[in-house]
Amino acid sequence: MDFDDELTVAVKSLALEGGFARVGIAPATAVPHGEIFRDWLARGYHASMAYMARNVEKRLRPELLAEAGRSVICLAVSYAPPQTERAAGPIARYARGRDYHKVLKKRCVALMDRLRRIAPNFEGRAFVDSAPVAERSLAAMAGVGFIGRNGCLIVPGLGSYVVLCEIVCNLPLRPTEAIASQCGDCGACLAACPTGAFADEGVVDARRCISYLTIEHAGEIPAELLPRIGDRVFGCDACQAACPHNRDVPPGDAELTTQAGGGGKSLPTPEEILRWSHTDWDAATRGRAIRRAGYEMLLRNAVIAAGNAADPALVGPLERLSAAQPQLAEALRWALARCGDADATGGVSN
Repeated sequence: MDFDDELTVAVKSLALEGGFARVGIAPATAVPHGEIFRDWLARGYHASMAYMARNVEKRLRPELLAEAGRSVICLAVSYAPPQTERAAGPIARYARGRDYHKVLKKRCVALMDRLRRIAPNFEGRAFVDSAPVAERSLAAMAGVGFIGRNGCLIVPGLGSYVVLCEIVCNLPLRPTEAIASQCGDCGACLAACPTGAFADEGVVDARRCISYLTIEHAGEIPAELLPRIGDRVFGCDACQAACPHNRDVPPGDAELTTQAGGGGKSLPTPEEILRWSHTDWDAATRGRAIRRAGYEMLLRNAVIAAGNAADPALVGPLERLSAAQPQLAEALRWALARCGDADATGGVSN
């Protein structure tokens, strides 16, 4: 296959100029982790995320995602916190600033406009969590990083606090050489998981993953896992916070950080969320990825966080919420009992 090396260099240069921290090229061919993904589905590790089981061929064969798909431009942007900030917390780091989907999609559109100027025959589509794309596998193929034991893409020099996007296009770009894993014998990420969600190295059982439970799972959370969720209301950074590759990395993209991208809105605490009306939720989450969880799910998560705080001062807010949100009855009974409400009965006692 003929590759245009000069064009490849130009594409990479334009991507870096356009605000992407890393760029690599993968061929638009079958990704190497197809059988692992199919086995993951067969074992039910995707839990209620039925969309993961749809369009499997497209997910594993990126050439099907765009007309005349030949190359995949794999892009990464860092959202790493400053070293002075605690990486773990009630809200996953990636959701504390502006919604990365909008930020990255805007940059992709701008990059494609510039690509058309240097390659008038350019045709392509940009994807930011908007289609069945095996983005970590493609990024690993493209030498952007390697997949760590926690299943995250780890980018040398940036760590795993990165968000990814792709442009599948018809340009004859030379693939970037993949890089070998740099995890060594470290297993810090696996040991750090609060719920033991790793079924194997790099294989996450979503049914036990706090990120899935607090963002995707709308039903009741198994009683045994409630105490392990701690104060988390949206996602979990535990495995990433434990990763040595996330030490001493530079602060991430200014537009994705809370200070620059939060629009002046402070991060809500679990106690504040307990008191939210739907209007409060709308105002606090607009323009942020945390909005994906929805109003009722964030309330449920805040109830669980309150139960884990076991603070008697939260009995009042929890009781008021009981009257307004009867669908949260089980979680509320559990939280009230943990906060010392003698009238709380039923539910679970973990």
